[in-house]
Amino acid sequence: MREKNMFVVLLRFSANKAEATRYMSGHQEWIKQGLDDGVFLLVGSIQPGLGGAVLAHGVSKEALQERVAADPFVAEDVVTTEIIEIAPGMADDRLKFLLP
Repeated sequence: MREKNMFVVLLRFSANKAEATRYMSGHQEWIKQGLDDGVFLLVGSIQPGLGGAVLAHGVSKEALQERVAADPFVAEDVVTTEIIEIAPGMADDRLKFLLP
């Protein structure tokens, strides 16, 4: 069953921000896997240099929480996370595929 809700995942720099370069390769692999799996629609930076954000869909909240926990940045406290769940109601024609 396709999950109908979508999510905004905020990854804000945390106590170990200075360790970001050490875990960057694993973090980039984590992003690529999310894109390859079709779970991540968009990945980008929170400006000005505050962390990152991911737009995700087609996954349950529980599965997304597990995926996020597997990010080396999360595991090593480089970032803290917040997952915002959105129940889509209306969309521009370009995003109609996101509607239930």
